[in-house]
Amino acid sequence: MRRRSGLLIAAVAFGTATAATLPAASADPTPPPKAPSAQALATRALDAVRAQGARLAAGDGQEFTVVGIAVDRDGTSHTRMARTYKNLPVLGGDLVVHQSKSGAWRGGSHTLAKAPADAAPEVSSGAAKRKAAHAKHKVLGTAQLVVEARTADHLPRLAWRVRSEGEQADGTPSRVFTSVDAATGKVLLREETIQTEAGDGRSLYSGTVPLQTTKSGSTYQLKDATRGGTYTGDAQNRTDVCILVLCIIRAPSKVFTDADNHWGDGTMSDRATVAVDAQYGTDVTWDFYKDTFGRNGIADDGKGSYNRVHYGSAYANAFWDPSCFCMTYGDGDGTNLGPLTSLDVAAHEMSHGVTSATANLTYSGESGGLNEATSDIMAAAVEFYAGNAGDPGDYLVGEKIVRPGFGRDALRFMDRPSRDGSSADFWSPTVKDLDVHYSSGVGNHFFYLLAEGSGARTVNGVAYDSPTSNGSTIDGIGRDAATRIWYRALTTYMTSGTDYAGARTATLNAAKDLYGEGSAQSAAVAAAWSAVNVG
Repeated sequence: MRRRSGLLIAAVAFGTATAATLPAASADPTPPPKAPSAQALATRALDAVRAQGARLAAGDGQEFTVVGIAVDRDGTSHTRMARTYKNLPVLGGDLVVHQSKSGAWRGGSHTLAKAPADAAPEVSSGAAKRKAAHAKHKVLGTAQLVVEARTADHLPRLAWRVRSEGEQADGTPSRVFTSVDAATGKVLLREETIQTEAGDGRSLYSGTVPLQTTKSGSTYQLKDATRGGTYTGDAQNRTDVCILVLCIIRAPSKVFTDADNHWGDGTMSDRATVAVDAQYGTDVTWDFYKDTFGRNGIADDGKGSYNRVHYGSAYANAFWDPSCFCMTYGDGDGTNLGPLTSLDVAAHEMSHGVTSATANLTYSGESGGLNEATSDIMAAAVEFYAGNAGDPGDYLVGEKIVRPGFGRDALRFMDRPSRDGSSADFWSPTVKDLDVHYSSGVGNHFFYLLAEGSGARTVNGVAYDSPTSNGSTIDGIGRDAATRIWYRALTTYMTSGTDYAGARTATLNAAKDLYGEGSAQSAAVAAAWSAVNVG
């Protein structure tokens, strides 16, 4: 089981503090006077959990581990924690503790409905593995006993977590974790962890773009030391494969090299062309997060990821894989979709990594829809941020990669998501049952309404016409404010099990933090959620 991104700062058993573990402190520079250390912030947050246990569904047998701390300019801290119960991971038990500069309680964000209770497995691990088996997948390793609380009711249940790997219907690699109720044998949740999307260089979609590269001997590598060493490699039209029960062979990623530091020719005849698109998309997305939010890379640790292009044969998708910390792009089938390396697709996939490193929204049900919506929202924000004349900002997803055979001019439409034929414009009790790429419509629609407003309008030459579920008229607050509210909600208030009702609360909290209680922005957030039937 892959450990979540974040710094392990301290751990505490409920009611009893333990010693903290910190990396060695550097001698210089020293922290500003009176600024609490990470140790102090972690300790006081853990003390708050002990004092506010009833509000956080905490109780005997639980332990909390700090995995990240964010501090606002006014000193308000937001401490993200993972939870265990009698040494078992509580999936969906993560929380964020909010405290003032002085340490005063300002609330907690969590979805766990009640504290876990003692239980013994009545279903064997072997039976759980058999139950978890499904088409085109091989069950791997041993089943892990966990407490599963990421179901719709957020009630904790003892469960077996089973890993399987295989292939999705379109050829995308698949890594699924299935939670099987240890009392009844019922499948509680299946979580797909491969999150899909669909010098200078002459790109396929964005024209001629600047690139930071690395010289190695007499050649240049498509590797950017200024952005954490992010690089782009050639998957050589191979795919990730499994042999017997072990997925040990991955598509190679041979870093692109060039003799004169001028990459690609703007056509598919040069294999470096789509590599330019992928590298450029990664660069711009990195800069967007840093310039807008001060975020230094996907995990905010300054470390780069990598891209694989030319994956598979006529592979018409792209995906983020947390296990390799990488984005992978197919060349498309040439009829419906071209290479999936457009700027918004690259930003979409990289933003999956940001979600993984922060709220870690479960890729299933409504939280999965929010995960996908986050990537679409940030992809739109990156397009506008880039200001690239070859690919102007819009509220469409994948508009550059679609071909005439696709039958519409984008993969998804944020102003009216149902235009794609499958996505939900408004929330209903059945949204949780949709594929996450379609349940994302509710979040996408909310964001569009919040940024631009309802009704007909034209932005950057693209015509939009956004409806509301309640017949209301929404006045947008602008893209910048809407993006900042969503990002703060994601990184400060959302947790792995957040659903659409929880996202409303999270964004209202974020708007209050950024613009003040009773502000026009806060009122607009409430109105936009009501307009997509999230009350």
